[in-house]
Amino acid sequence: MVVARGPQPFPRGEYLRRIALVKSEMARREIDAFVITDQHNITYLTGYTALSAYVPQGLVISAHGEEPAFILRRQDAIAAIYQCFMERDKIIAYPEALIGNPETDGYDCIIEYLEENCLARRGIGVEANSLSVQAVEKFRKRLPAATIVDCSAAVTWIRIVKSDLEIEVMRDAAAISDAAILRAAEVMYPGVREVDVAAEIYATLVRGTHGKPGSALEYINMSSSPLIGTSHLTWSDHILSNGSQINLELGGNRYGYCAGIMRTYSIGRASDRLRQVHEVQVAGLEAALDAVRPGRTCSDVANAFYRTIEKLGLKKESRCGYPIGIGWLEPTASLRDGDVTELKPNMAFHLMLGNWIDEDFGYTISETIRVTETGVEVLTKAPRKVFEIS
Repeated sequence: MVVARGPQPFPRGEYLRRIALVKSEMARREIDAFVITDQHNITYLTGYTALSAYVPQGLVISAHGEEPAFILRRQDAIAAIYQCFMERDKIIAYPEALIGNPETDGYDCIIEYLEENCLARRGIGVEANSLSVQAVEKFRKRLPAATIVDCSAAVTWIRIVKSDLEIEVMRDAAAISDAAILRAAEVMYPGVREVDVAAEIYATLVRGTHGKPGSALEYINMSSSPLIGTSHLTWSDHILSNGSQINLELGGNRYGYCAGIMRTYSIGRASDRLRQVHEVQVAGLEAALDAVRPGRTCSDVANAFYRTIEKLGLKKESRCGYPIGIGWLEPTASLRDGDVTELKPNMAFHLMLGNWIDEDFGYTISETIRVTETGVEVLTKAPRKVFEIS
């Protein structure tokens, strides 16, 4: 039985639109071929989400062809045939003998493809930040007649502005995030272990909501008293008790698109300090949301938050957020003072206002947001409160 293409999250025309944007950037940089190795950029351009980027693979976009070619290891090629929008002949499998081979690997097959398709004497873009130094040197050494151009952030900057179809998928991811936040409040109580809370959260992230399951799992960041002054711990076998505060960050995932959210929980009545910080942070959050509109900058949004909380006696050292989409973080702009990236409709950000104040105290709240034509849409909709567990 031959494997056929599976259900696609987006129509073919949407992928061709994205590839056309990449080709425009290629023309600007005077390159005729672009070897894309970042796994999230490959997802963006093909629909492929299988976890195979730990070995050499690459998507080759030619300025002269409609569809890209995806070159990857043989045992993963079936997943690519099933998931990618391209025709079957654009999925090129290299032999398993190249895996773990210290002499020759999948990048050699990509180079051979460039040579066979008369692209070895022209400008060739690579994503050096997703390649080892040795791999970049291999491209330069084996393609001496080509001009190798580092295009590491090119596709990621294109991704920062979503299509309406992408935003709809992110709304689905946000609904999954909301469901997980509410589920967490249901399963936290004195005597329960963090690990058991995490298991229930993950079950919700997988099952999804409204008939739309999660497509993958993002890390849960969970810290409880006395470790609430730090941000990136995962669960432990620590047992929650009366008076425990829990800071939680999670994200639903749909077709590789993520929507982050942070909320704070208290077993029993929240402390006076937590209540006060919550009120200040929510005021800052509302100020930041009011500052979001096309033409403003990332810095404008961040400083609206910073100014508001500073007037109320609080400070935050870390940035206020970042673009979010495929693979959670899109490493381009930042919601921070001095970032003059202009906001445009359908940019999406994780407005991340977690604040780690002292070694033994911190607080978390965040929303995933979209820039609209006139302002902002908040995609995550869980109650904006400290969840007090009685």
